Amino acid sequence: MEAMWLEVGGLLRGTCGLLGRTVGLPCGVLRPGPHWWLSDRSRERKVPASRISRLANFGGLAVGLGLGALAEVAKKSLPGGHRQSESSSQPGSSPFLSEANAERIVQTLCTVRGAALKVGQMLSIQDNSFISPQLQRIFERVRQSADFMPRWQMLRVLEEELGRDWQAKVASLEEVPFAAASIGQVHQGLLRDGTEVAVKIQYPGVAQSIQSDVQNLLAVLKLSVALPEGLFAEQSLQALQQELAWECDYRREAACAQNFRQLLADDPFFRVPAVIKELCTTRVLGMELAGGVPLDQCQGLSQDIRNQICFQLLRLCLRELFEFRFMQTDPNWANFLYNASSHQVTLLDFGASREFGTEFTDHYIEVVMAAANGDRDRVLQKSRDLKFLTGFETKAFSDAHVEAVMILGEPFATQGPYDFGAGDTARRVQGLIPVLLQHRLRPPPEETYALHRKLAGAFLACARLRAHIACRDLFQDTYHRYWASRQA
Repeated sequence: MEAMWLEVGGLLRGTCGLLGRTVGLPCGVLRPGPHWWLSDRSRERKVPASRISRLANFGGLAVGLGLGALAEVAKKSLPGGHRQSESSSQPGSSPFLSEANAERIVQTLCTVRGAALKVGQMLSIQDNSFISPQLQRIFERVRQSADFMPRWQMLRVLEEELGRDWQAKVASLEEVPFAAASIGQVHQGLLRDGTEVAVKIQYPGVAQSIQSDVQNLLAVLKLSVALPEGLFAEQSLQALQQELAWECDYRREAACAQNFRQLLADDPFFRVPAVIKELCTTRVLGMELAGGVPLDQCQGLSQDIRNQICFQLLRLCLRELFEFRFMQTDPNWANFLYNASSHQVTLLDFGASREFGTEFTDHYIEVVMAAANGDRDRVLQKSRDLKFLTGFETKAFSDAHVEAVMILGEPFATQGPYDFGAGDTARRVQGLIPVLLQHRLRPPPEETYALHRKLAGAFLACARLRAHIACRDLFQDTYHRYWASRQA
C-alpha cells in the first residue's frame, strides 16, 4: 500500500475548484464573467495546440534553465556574491532552482497546460522526503496557477465540437471561466429553460500530446534537478498516461457521471448533477451547476457535522470499491461540495473513474481484513495473492511492507471511534519508504495507483477535518455484505 504515499504525499493541501457558486444570468449569448475561482496569477493565454509548438516550449525551457543556472553560478562566483548553504530551502540554494528558473518552469507549464501541468500539480503535493523543498515550492506555484484560453480559442473549440449553431443550445455563457485546470476550463451558463449549467471546455491539443508532454517534462527535470529513484517508475507513468487519456475523453466522463447518478440515486447524502446531453462531446461537457463549498472550507463546522461528512466519505469509498466495483479515483477537495442547507455532498469530476475486477477486490478486501485483525502473516500471504509481492523479497522489504499495511489498517482495527486528527500515519509510513523503494522486486498492481490515491485522499480529508469515526464497524459490515453478495 506504500504506493499511495509515493503518489500522494500531502495530497489535500488545497485544490483548484471545478464548479462554483450559483448566480442569475441575464439572457444573451456570451457575457464577460468574474474570475470567481481563478487564481490571482491566472491570465488569458493561448494554448499551444500542435506538438511542434508544445515541444518548442519545452525546448525553450531546457535552454532557459541551463542559461539561468550558468548566470546564477556566475553571480555567486563574483566578489560579494551570496553563497548559500547546501541545506538552504530557498530557491537559490541550487543554481537550477533559482528564482528566475522557478519562474521559467511555472510560466512554461501554465502555458502548455495538459499532461505536463498535471504532472507538475502532482509533484506539488509530494512530501519533502520525495522532492526538495525548493522544487516543491515551485510546483506549489504551478498548482495554484492555471491560465485560461483567449476568447477566440475557446469559441473555436465550441464551434468544432457543438457546431456553428452552438449558441442556439444556450441562453447565455460567461465569457471568462470561473475555473481553469490542467486539461480544461469551466464556464457558467444558462439554458433556455432556466437551468444553470457548468460547461467544461478542453484545451486544444492536450489529448494528442499526453505521452510527449510527460516525457518532455521529465526529461527537462532530470537534466536540471534530481528526482527520487522510483518516484515515476515506468508502470506508474503508464498508469498516469492512461488516466489522463480517460480524463481527456469527456464522452467517457459523461457516461461515468450518469452511471454514478444511477448508483447513488437513492443515497440520502450524496448527489450527482445531471449531464446535459446536448452539451456533451469529446471535448465539451455540460452538467448542472452545483452549489456548496469544497471540503477544505468545512473545518469550522461542528465536530458532529465533520464526523458525519467524513463517515459518509469513507462509506462511499468502501461502496465504490466493494459494492459498485466502480470508483471515482480523484480525491481533489473541490470534487466534493458540501451544502449545509441540505446536509448533502455533491460529487464532481468523473474523468478518472474506473472499474475493478472481482479477482482484485476478493484479495484486496482480505488484505484489509487481515490488517484490521492484526494478522501480519495473513497480510503477507494475501499481498502475494494480490501480486503486490513475489514471495522472493528480502525480509527487510517484507517486514516494511507489512508494517505499512498495518499502520494504514489501524482505523479499521480500532474499537470505537478512531481519531484521525491525532494520528501520525503519514510520518510513520514515510519512514518505511526508503526500504520499500530500494528493495521492491515488482511494480504494484496497476489498479492500486488510482485506488491508493483515492483512499489516501479520504484518510487525509478525515485528518484535516479532525474526524472521529467508528471505522471498524463500518468495514466489518462492508466485509460481510461483500462476501454475502459474492456467494449469492
